[in-house]
Amino acid sequence: MPTALGTYNLRSAMASIRVLPDQLVNQIAAGEVVERPAAALKELLENSLDAGARAISVVLREGGMRQIRVQDDGEGIAPDEIATALARHATSKIASLEDLERVASLGFRGEALASIASVSHLTLTSRAPGQRHAWRIESKGGALGQPAPAALDDGTVVDALDLFYNTPARRKFLKTETTEYAHTEEVFRRVALSRPDVALQLTHNGRAVWRLAPQPMEERVSAVLGPAFREASLPLAEGAGPIRLSGLIGLPAAARSARDAQYVFVNGRFVRDKLLAHALREGYRDVLHGERHPAFVLFIEITPEAVDVNVHPTKTEVRFRDSRAVHQFVLHAVERALARTLPGEVEQPAAPARAWLERVATGAPRQVVAPLGAAEPSGFYQRLFGQEAAVPGTAPSSYVATPPARAPSAEAPPLGFALAQLAGVYVLAQNQQGLVVVDMHAAHERIVYERLKQALDQAEVPSQHLLIPATLVASPVEVATVADNGELLTQLGFEMAVLSPTSVVVRSVPALLANADPAAMARDLLREIAEVGSSRALTDRRDELLGTLACHTAVRAHRALTIAEMNALLRDMEATERADQCNHGRPTWHQFALADFDRLFLRGR
Repeated sequence: MPTALGTYNLRSAMASIRVLPDQLVNQIAAGEVVERPAAALKELLENSLDAGARAISVVLREGGMRQIRVQDDGEGIAPDEIATALARHATSKIASLEDLERVASLGFRGEALASIASVSHLTLTSRAPGQRHAWRIESKGGALGQPAPAALDDGTVVDALDLFYNTPARRKFLKTETTEYAHTEEVFRRVALSRPDVALQLTHNGRAVWRLAPQPMEERVSAVLGPAFREASLPLAEGAGPIRLSGLIGLPAAARSARDAQYVFVNGRFVRDKLLAHALREGYRDVLHGERHPAFVLFIEITPEAVDVNVHPTKTEVRFRDSRAVHQFVLHAVERALARTLPGEVEQPAAPARAWLERVATGAPRQVVAPLGAAEPSGFYQRLFGQEAAVPGTAPSSYVATPPARAPSAEAPPLGFALAQLAGVYVLAQNQQGLVVVDMHAAHERIVYERLKQALDQAEVPSQHLLIPATLVASPVEVATVADNGELLTQLGFEMAVLSPTSVVVRSVPALLANADPAAMARDLLREIAEVGSSRALTDRRDELLGTLACHTAVRAHRALTIAEMNALLRDMEATERADQCNHGRPTWHQFALADFDRLFLRGR
């Protein structure tokens, strides 16, 4: 058979069928299970955890290519089983098909030690509880020696030297020491995150890199991923039937340009699962902008019978028995966590920057009236939302400012009371903790967006007839879109009609958007429908469509608001889900503590 490299004789290559020797079989298996030092380290660490280790020490040289040494204080291996432990498909974790269908351990195939031993100089030393001394066995490229007595406290030590020394083709594909170490350290971090109750230590080329004591989950996340990660995250803890989800999810404003801080563990096992990735992405869909990626450390606990872990040689993929139920549970749990914006809805705040959640009262705030001339309503906010902006004692949006010289009481609302506008862009407010700065356009855009979604979900998008209908010159595509999508436009609160082959008229718009430019809104709406089709406009692209409409009517920069209107905006933020960020994932407000100002002005020194 001719090839690019010459002539290949297929018949001579397949002249006979033979059984491969065990050593070659193990080396082939090693190529699947142990493709690089990081994979070998992962298997050894999982063995230690399965053995009940409470402390694990890892020693690496040259990124793991020269040496990988893992020592634990787990159960150890009985003397008469130490040689069997290095045999292929030898395991204590499963014994039948029924066991395989409800695997609760991290390892179960019995391939890891045999595979590593076949491509390295490996020494296994172990002492089981109650034994007078430990036992050691050596393997050179899969050739086993005889077990011999050794000195060791209870536990196990696996020392693998010169990985892939006897498979030069495989070793040739390894990268530089720096790259291989980066992969092994990432494996260490994943294990450290998955088991905060276990003490872990990592040494590389004689230098101690990590020393982690047993600690609570949030402290371990902070230690491994940095305090900034924890400070920009929210706790999540939900359960339903046989599944429970817990951990930390990053705030949308702290999203990253890469997926370098996404950790999901299923029953303690780190996984990269497409179903879970999609559910998490959809959970953030409403608050994340463009190509940004959220950060999270999440733990899924589910009955072993409900998940199949025997999907991929590296065991980083799983298959759920009821994948749709898991997908919907994760999606809605993340959505609910991100929607919590009012104090008291998060039981254990993850970030010092959000400590005000613990200190601000959660009950309905009482109105505080101040004799400020600036509190007189202008009607602008009323025109935006169709409600009174500052009529004492009516709606939650009727708050007016407290005197600036008097700090809000413990009964003040979470975002406090408005003081002024800054540059026509930001609202400045005072609450118990200090100064709140609000991006008024971003905040208002979120409020309008959520109200549009709610109205559409309830099939109640009220329309408002235009006193003077808006006529616009339209392209043939726009004219056809109006003609073909009358029902959809009505659902969205619009009434449009074709006047001529080159023009359309807008007679009604959603009442929530009555203050926006009807012609500009109509063009954007028709363009969206034409691009995705009416069948997808209210499903796949519904939120993008409503976000576009919300942006049209949100209060613009440099629009002067009265104190009453600013307070109305603050109260509506507190009553709106996901009000911490706008539709594009940007933060809508920021808290500055009084202590920050004290430090700035050297007070108390």
